[in-house]
Amino acid sequence: MRYIGLMITQTHRFKCIVAALFLGVGFSLPLPVSAQDEQTPLDQLYQELLGADEDSYARIERQIIAQWEKSGSPAMDLLLRRGQEALQEGNPDVAVQHFSAVVDHAPEFSEGYFGRATSYYAMGLIGPALSDIETTLRLNPRHFEAMRGLANIMRELERVDDALELYALILELNPQSPEARQAVDTLQVELEGRAL
Repeated sequence: MRYIGLMITQTHRFKCIVAALFLGVGFSLPLPVSAQDEQTPLDQLYQELLGADEDSYARIERQIIAQWEKSGSPAMDLLLRRGQEALQEGNPDVAVQHFSAVVDHAPEFSEGYFGRATSYYAMGLIGPALSDIETTLRLNPRHFEAMRGLANIMRELERVDDALELYALILELNPQSPEARQAVDTLQVELEGRAL
């Protein structure tokens, strides 16, 4: 029950911040799992992540990401992997082509947009990256990796309050995230320095 209440609160806060970040671009997020609905394996993993300790959170994170990367189509999964490999090899322009093919053929598969957003960001194309992050989060509002990417962009744009809010949302989903914890600490010190 606590998990469902947390999801409702998190979804509401997330809707508010995304609305503020993407002025003029309206979209609605899927409703959280209701008490009557059965939990999916992904929902169960998110619940496990809430109670994870420092030793188990990374394993659960990887399991969640593995679930995100399942499109239901072997061809789309292959294109996704090729895009990820191109990105890891330092070829974001090639990665964009693979991820764009995923987006074209599986427009409801959030990982195609997330991969392309990451590629655009690597190419210095912030506008297209933001657009694809928006779509990723519309399709998968619990995508803590997309939230982290958006938070990093907000930091670069010196929108510290927005970045802090995003990191707080990440920590609600993934309380053990060392990157989010460190970013919150750093940004709070930065805000205190500005206030002086």
